[in-house]
Amino acid sequence: MSHGIAPQRLPILVIVLVSYLMIILDISIVITALPKIQEALGFSDVGLSWIQNAYTLTFGGLLLLGARGGDLLGRRRLFIIGLSIFALASLLIGFTQSAAWMIASRSLQGIGAALLAPSTLALLTVHFPEGEERTHAVAYYGATAGIGASVGLVAGGLFADLLSWRVGFLINLPVVAMLIVASLCYIDETESHPGEFDLIGAMSSTLGMTSLVYAIVHSEAHGWTDQNTFLPLAIGLLMLVFLVFNEGRAKQPIMPLRLFASAERSCAYASRVLILGAIFSFFFYMTQYLQTVKGFRPMEAGFAFLPLTILQFVGAMAVPRLTRRYGNGRLLAGGLLILTTGMLWVSRLSIGTPYITGIALPMLLIGLGLGLTLSPLTASGITGVEHQDAGAASGLVNVAHQLGGSLGFAVLVAVFAGANADTLTGDALLSHRITSTWTVGTAMLMLASVLVILFIVRPLRRHQTEENGTGLLLNPLETERSS
Repeated sequence: MSHGIAPQRLPILVIVLVSYLMIILDISIVITALPKIQEALGFSDVGLSWIQNAYTLTFGGLLLLGARGGDLLGRRRLFIIGLSIFALASLLIGFTQSAAWMIASRSLQGIGAALLAPSTLALLTVHFPEGEERTHAVAYYGATAGIGASVGLVAGGLFADLLSWRVGFLINLPVVAMLIVASLCYIDETESHPGEFDLIGAMSSTLGMTSLVYAIVHSEAHGWTDQNTFLPLAIGLLMLVFLVFNEGRAKQPIMPLRLFASAERSCAYASRVLILGAIFSFFFYMTQYLQTVKGFRPMEAGFAFLPLTILQFVGAMAVPRLTRRYGNGRLLAGGLLILTTGMLWVSRLSIGTPYITGIALPMLLIGLGLGLTLSPLTASGITGVEHQDAGAASGLVNVAHQLGGSLGFAVLVAVFAGANADTLTGDALLSHRITSTWTVGTAMLMLASVLVILFIVRPLRRHQTEENGTGLLLNPLETERSS
């Protein structure tokens, strides 16, 4: 790991990556255990999605406030507070006895993650200078995001099969204790700044996103004209419009609108929402397909994702070298093309699709595409950001990540529930619904590819042509920073 990283900053990188890994693991570790959790706590098929939504909504909704809190109070202090809340919630989940208890505890865990996650990326932004060293650090950060998701699937299956799904949450307690001690030893407190929290912005963003997701999920059973669908939808849209209005007038906004002045950053945020919505639906429904249709045990379903995990690691580790050769934008576009191809391939499966040719092979493409995409996407999301906005920019990257996992996923949950076929029942109907969902997910990836080409790749090529008169890429890292 030390390649490309100064030795004195290596402990900071390890602390950041381990804490971020823990956050990502708790998003994915529950997925392979969903059938066991549903059996133990009595969730409905649609209600099961709220195990994830409760976490991602509070996570995404309060991320901007958490990012701002780090700027005002000091990032190490907020990092430790976030770790403590995350550990408390993990303890409550480990002993949950009902569906309501589970959802409430997952919401609390999302609050802890919202304080913790912005600090991780902000610490990278502040401690690692822009250039090759930050490229390496962000590559490790992106690799952690992808590998953590895949490892969580395997770990969740192992725990659910051999021990208990509860172990996957209780294991966070000793990890948090070690992280707190290590952060006190190796991370200096950043300077705090006088200011005030934009509580109105935080409340409006959280209420707006929660209302939108509820409306989308509710629509699958009751339609868009139902009062309990239309009213939350209207409230959600109004709250988000109010959020933009408030951020333009707030003295110290949690989401400075100047961050959207860069077309590259704005494109990175929008593309991340689309990509994560598609990919989260892949993970969520693939584990159900493997266990329900194919009859895999949770542990077998977890190991079935290994082709994706291995190729994602390979792709992520190649990012610094490939960025130097091709540039961030071109690498991002290439990774998206590979990812979209894999998603399109797997969306063609049926009840009788063989694992090797219909699942494992497209997983290789999905894994490689994710490995090549997430780090460049993160780099584009924080490019050109001043130090005083490091927390807010990192918060927006994580917000986009969680919006994909909640809002984007909610759209695909509605697609899944609405994909009925009169002639199909049982496993055949489940397979039809899953492939319909992945087809829409493929379209989301295609849209993200178009955005990247239009707003990242083409402006970059035009800038290179103006700089050297040939359009040849002389120095990808310097060229992208100057743009």
